Order: sequence, then structure tokens, then C-alpha cells
Amino acid sequence: MRIRQLPNDLVNKIAAGEVIERPASIVKELVENALDAGATRIAITTSAGGKSLIRIEDNGSGMGEEDLRLSVERHATSKLPEDDLDHIQTLGFRGEALASISAVADLRIATRPQDAELGLQLRFIDGEAVISPSPMPHGTVIEVRELFKNVPARLKFLKSDRAETNAITDVMKRLAMSQPHVHFILSGSDRQTLNWPAQPISDVEDDFQGDKNRLGQILGLDFAQNAVPIDYQRGPVLVRGMAALPTYTKANSLSQFYFVNGRPVRDKVLLGALRGAYADFLHRDRFPVAAVFVNMPSQDLDVNVHPAKAEVRFRDPGLVRAAVIRGVMNALDAAGFRASKTVSDATLSAFQPGGGQAQQPPTSASPYVAPNATGDGFAMPHQQQWANTSPTGSAPPPQPDAPRMHDVHQPSARMEVAPDLPPENDDFPLGSARAQLFENYIVAQGPDSLIVVDQHAAHERLVYERFKKELSDGPVPAQRQLIPVVIELTEEDCDRLEEAQEELAQVGLGVERFGPRAIAVHETPAILKHPNVQKLVNDVADQLAEWDNISIVRERLEEVAARMACHGSVRSGRRLRAEEMNVLLRDMEATPHSGQCIHGRPTYVELKKADIERLFGRR
Repeated sequence: MRIRQLPNDLVNKIAAGEVIERPASIVKELVENALDAGATRIAITTSAGGKSLIRIEDNGSGMGEEDLRLSVERHATSKLPEDDLDHIQTLGFRGEALASISAVADLRIATRPQDAELGLQLRFIDGEAVISPSPMPHGTVIEVRELFKNVPARLKFLKSDRAETNAITDVMKRLAMSQPHVHFILSGSDRQTLNWPAQPISDVEDDFQGDKNRLGQILGLDFAQNAVPIDYQRGPVLVRGMAALPTYTKANSLSQFYFVNGRPVRDKVLLGALRGAYADFLHRDRFPVAAVFVNMPSQDLDVNVHPAKAEVRFRDPGLVRAAVIRGVMNALDAAGFRASKTVSDATLSAFQPGGGQAQQPPTSASPYVAPNATGDGFAMPHQQQWANTSPTGSAPPPQPDAPRMHDVHQPSARMEVAPDLPPENDDFPLGSARAQLFENYIVAQGPDSLIVVDQHAAHERLVYERFKKELSDGPVPAQRQLIPVVIELTEEDCDRLEEAQEELAQVGLGVERFGPRAIAVHETPAILKHPNVQKLVNDVADQLAEWDNISIVRERLEEVAARMACHGSVRSGRRLRAEEMNVLLRDMEATPHSGQCIHGRPTYVELKKADIERLFGRR
């Protein structure tokens, strides 16, 4: 079969297959065009999940007739004036979105530049672009109807209307997060209207408040209350954003958002960096919630590596990864012992009779009736109703047939008189110890709250953080091998390990070259006791090849430190004296991340005085 030149309409359909995966892809391309045109207000309307209608209206710069005619040609763009792909400053740059869309759907464009008295409209009639005058306000309106009408095979691969609608919403959330100073409206017959007003532009160059407000608009009040700000710079890489506390997590990674130079991306370097930053705090089946914005010189970044521009390539991925990890960890360090508010909310819900369904508080005119004993609230197994109380408020004497309190066990709570403490002690953030419950939970009173602390989980975190500090303060103690372990590797891996020899010695791993394709290991970290030396060195070599760092060794050390902390901490069931409990509380206040244990569980819950009063109908 001979090679032939494909017709233009087929070429456009092939290109559309790369650029237009689903309706959300069209929304992304068109909204990015609007943003590149300087729009400050963008309205998106959809129907049937974008299959029957996508309408994008903006107040951007608009186009004249010549630009309008060229806009639907392949590889025609205004965004590369110097033909320089190394300094891309716009979201779009390939100039093939409109040509691809017109190949698989009905496309109509209406536009009016700021200096024009009348707008223009472009439509396709028998495959030819026809331009005519059209009265309209300044800006551009693009309508896409009957997606994939002439490519029915592609239409069959689309998901349900609801799934496509949700995909469009997800795309718009990411674009809206990256552009807080633009007003976005998302509406249509297939959805509830979403309205994200523009955030004011601050006069302060480094102010991040507008971005924080936009994240609160989109991710909700819960996230805003349980997140800490990220602000860190390493070399030319600036990392900003918001990271949720480790006790505020999700069951998947869909609530992680990454942006590079204002472009929403899904990049494995950033995914791995965020996972690494939270490695000390979360179970493997829980995922952090975060929005991470990375800004760096455009020449250190390649955005032309994915058809939908959803991925990027960094010139120095190790630097970016280290900057994100350190930025997020600094933010979490600054949170100190703070735990997410959702922990307290869940506790309050558990206190509510009926499994968290709040009941109306009794009024002064109605007698108190104890709730049914369903195991959800605090009702006793044998219920009594006090419908008649004496004028003094005391309970009437028990009736002869009233149930007796049989089988009462010894109390699970212990209260001992604490030494006289100055009144200001209650002003500590975690208050002063008042009792110990079930020989595991410390009850403390703060200035305006009740705090319950899991003594084992809290002490486990304190011991672990102390181990980590010892590991980071100086060279890790090493144990010498009686006989050096010789490991055969590729020549490239041996070169990398030899170059990192001094750095490896700092973490207790002593290696030296043993011929062209072998490494001799004569020292290993003492804390590892009897490690699998072959596997450890292979893992280090793999990480050096991929990331050019040896953090895998430190991660192994921290894993051992975590196990030691678990076994070396105050055990459940141990009775503590009042002064011991208070020392634990003070240490928690001074230790970063003490709001959650090393397994990701909260170490304490806090109930505000006002919340307790509401439980008893006092508010």
C-alpha cells in the first residue's frame, strides 16, 4: 500500500482524538483561551454533560475579522510571538483546539474587540467558515453543539451525563483555583449553578489571601478551618498553597490539586512529594487534602509533553520534589499540636442522643424525658422518667418497683486530688489534667474547653519526634560489618553510589567501590540492627537514579524509629499521677505534629464549653 497525504478533515478528526477526550477537554481548552485573552468574568453553560451544548462567554479582548478567520485553522495562534517554546507564558500555545472542535461538532464563534462598534460571528456552512456581523457586548462567545455527531464511535465511549457533568465541574474547580481574581459562573440544565466571585487583587505583591479565599470557596469551610498555609522557597522554586492537617484526610487522592506556573497539572513528581511530606502521619489507605502551587522560571519547565497539557517535565525534578516536601512539612510543623476540627465535630455527634441527630432542648415548661436506650446516647439500661420534680429541683424518692442498680462494676475512671496548681495553669492550650479514664485517657480542663487525650498515642508521637531529631542532629551511629558485603550493580549505579559516599556515611551507610561493577558495604545504620543489605543498597541506587538523593535510607531509619516509639511509649492501662499527666500535656504543646499519632489517628479531642452547654440545652 502506497503512502498518501491525508485530507484535511481526516487530519482534524485525528487531531481531535488527541485534544478532545471528552466534553471536559473542550471546556478546559476554551476557558484557557478566555483566560489568555485577559477575561475577568467567564460564564460556562452546559447541557447533557456537554454532549449537546457547551457555551463559554467571556469579557476578554475579543478578535478582529482576520484573527477570527485564522483562529479555526490548525496551528494558528497568537501566543508564540517569538516562536519560543522555552518561555511559554500562556495556558494555550499550540493553536489547534478550535480546528479540532470544528471537526467533530457544530461550532459557532461570536466576538467583538474592545475597540469595535460591532461584533462578528463565524459559523461553518458545508464545511466552510462564514463570517457575518453580529451585535453583541465586548468579549467572545463560543458555542459547541452536538459533540461527536459525525464520529458516532467516539460518542459511544462517553460516560453518563452525570459523569461528564462531574468531569466538567472538576476541570472548572482546578481552573478557578489557579485564577482567584477571575469571576467564574458554571450553570446549565444538567447541574446546580456554581458561582465563584473574583477575589480582590492585593496591593502587596506576595499576598496569598485571594488564593486562600478562592480555595475556601471551592473546597469548603471544613477545609479552610482545617488547613495550614504553605509558603516556602528553595532556589528559584516557590511553593505556596494550603495543606490540610493530617487528621483531615480522604479515602482517595481526588482532593489533591497541583498547579505549576498557574497551570493545573497531574504530575508524578508532585504526587510523590506530597505523599512523602505526609508519610509520618497517615495510614497507607488515607490521602491528604492539599492545593499546591509551584512557581518557577519557565525555562526550567517543559509544558509541551502531553496532548492535553496535563503533565509537565521539570529540568530538575529533585529540586522541585525537595521544595514541595519541605514546604508542606514546614506548614505542618507550624501547626504544632493542632488537630482538625472534624475530630471534635465527630465527638459531639457521638454525644448526641440518637446517633448524632440533634434533638430539641427541653423548655422550662416541659419535663425532661430520658432518651430511649438504643446504645447511641447516655441513657441507662433501666430508664426512668422524671415527670414530676419538687419545687427545689430535687428528684422524687424511688418507687418500690423501681429497678435497682445491680451488677455495678468498679468505676473505670480515677480521680485523684492534684497538688495545688496556680489558676493560670488552665490557660495552657491543652489545659490542666483533672482525671484519668480507663487508665488510658487523660481528661483536662482548658480555659474554655474539655480535652480528652489518648496517653499512649500522644506519648508515641513525642518519642518518635525525639528519635527523628536525634537522627537529624548529627551522623547516624553505624555498626561495622564483620565481613564487608559485596553487591554487584551496574556501572552507572556504582558511579552514583560512589559520588554519594560522604552523604551515605552521614546516615550510617558506609560504602566503597569494589571493582567496576560492585560496591562493598562495610557499615550499616546501627538502629536497623540486621538489615537486608542487598535490598537496602539496591533501593538507594534506584532512588539515586530517579531522584538523585538518598532519602530512602532516612525513610528506613524513620520506619524503625516509629516501631521503637510504639513499643517505648507509655502503654495503655498504666496509671499516671497528676504531675505526669501535666508533663505529657506540656510536652504535647511543645512538640510538632502531636495532634496525631504516627498511625494518623488523633491524639486528643476538644469540646468547647459552648458545645457542652448546647448538649445540655443551656444554649
